[in-house]
Formats: sequence, structure tokens, C-alpha cells
Amino acid sequence: MKDILSKIIANKRFEVDLQKQAISIEQLQEGISEALAIRSMKQALASSMSGVIAEFKRRSPSKGWIRQGALPEEVVPSYVKAGASALSILTDEKFFGGSLKDIRTARPLTEIPILRKDFIIDEYQLYQAKIVGADAVLLIAAALEPEKCNELTEKAHSLGLEVLLEIHSADELDYINKETDMIGINNRHLGTFFTDVENSFRLAGQLPQDAVLVSESGISSPETVKRLRAAGFRGFLIGETFMKTEQPGETLQYFLQAIQ
Repeated sequence: MKDILSKIIANKRFEVDLQKQAISIEQLQEGISEALAIRSMKQALASSMSGVIAEFKRRSPSKGWIRQGALPEEVVPSYVKAGASALSILTDEKFFGGSLKDIRTARPLTEIPILRKDFIIDEYQLYQAKIVGADAVLLIAAALEPEKCNELTEKAHSLGLEVLLEIHSADELDYINKETDMIGINNRHLGTFFTDVENSFRLAGQLPQDAVLVSESGISSPETVKRLRAAGFRGFLIGETFMKTEQPGETLQYFLQAIQ
């Protein structure tokens, strides 16, 4: 399958192998004791009036550069001030222009939960997430076999990290189990990058109603958030809508005011 996702995963395997050569997993394990305490993203979303997960994102494979010179030390405080419930920070460099340094920079600036958004395929990346101060990680069903997804979930939990499990279709419902902290519905197909917010509504009725549900990608209207909340969603991951503007924090502030 020669699609965007397969290219990203192939590159990710190459990246992780290089990282392991530079810093061994044993060295990462030694640094875990110094890592910061974890904040619960699941609880933050469940108790929030808005549930907006504001994303720090410089580029995407489909849109190219959205905000090339964006700095987390500028954007993150503005998101927090505006009232974000949680943060999502892209750490993939080649396709999204991010890095682990972005989380390390953002962590001392806020007490709200931070999601490491990346293509997690190896437990090595979980140790990285823990060390830089992430509170949760994204696991993408389309990028993992069910058994591997379960293994990574178990390992994340052992490190005190929560997991946002991302699915895109009913074919991936089997990935959901009692260990799943949050269920994300990606409205963007990772093979074609076609986006359709209605995907969240199509799958809503097939998801556990007691789960913390998150709608991801393509959300640009407060009215859409209101509809999604009525359908049972408690988290709304939004990046480009904010990042493409001159003042992402102000844009978020106006967006949240329109939801209320």
C-alpha cells in the first residue's frame, strides 16, 4: 500500500533505529526516575466544559508548512491562557516539522496535560515521551497490529502514560478494550489525507458510551463542536484552525467563546 501512512511509518522505523544507536533504551530507562509527574488527560477532558485539545503543529504532509517559524514558548502559553483543556504537540520532524524538544520546551510553561502526537511503533518512543514530560501518547490503529497496540498500551501504562487510541473506521473497533483510556476518531484518512468530520458521527453510535471520546482533524467550526458534544464526544483535537492564524491563542479564545 503506497500511501502517505506507509511512507511515514517506514521513515519512522528508520528514525527510531538511528535514535537507538545514539542513545540506548537502557540509557532512557535510567532517566525515567527524573521525569515529571503525570497529569490525566482523560480526567481533564471528562471534566472540561469545552474539551478542546489545542495542537501545536508547524506543517502537514497534505498542506505543507502551516506556520514554519512557530515557537512552543510563544504558542503554548497563549493556548493555556485562552482556556485549552489539553495540548497536542506533534513530534514528527520530517512530515510535521516537530520534535521532542517542543514538548520539553512546553512542559515547564503549563500544568495542563500534554499529548505526544506521533507515529508510535516502538516502546523506545514511550520512554522518550515520559522523559520530555508528556502525559499521554497517541497510538494509531492503522499503524499497528492489534497485539502490538496492546503491548504498547500496557507499556505506556507501566510508565504512567495515558493512551489515546486512534481509529478511523468500523474495521478498527476491535482495537478498543478495557485498557483504552481515550478513543479518538480521526476524520482524516491517513492513506489519502481526505478529511470528513462526518466520520465521527458515523462511528459515534458504535463506540462505548462510557468512554472518553475524542474527535480529531477537520474541525473548524464551534457549531461542529456543539454537534459532536451532543453525539457523545468530550475531546476535540484542533490544530490547523488555530495555527494558520497570526495569533493562535486569540483564535482559540474566540472559538471557545463561540462554543459556550
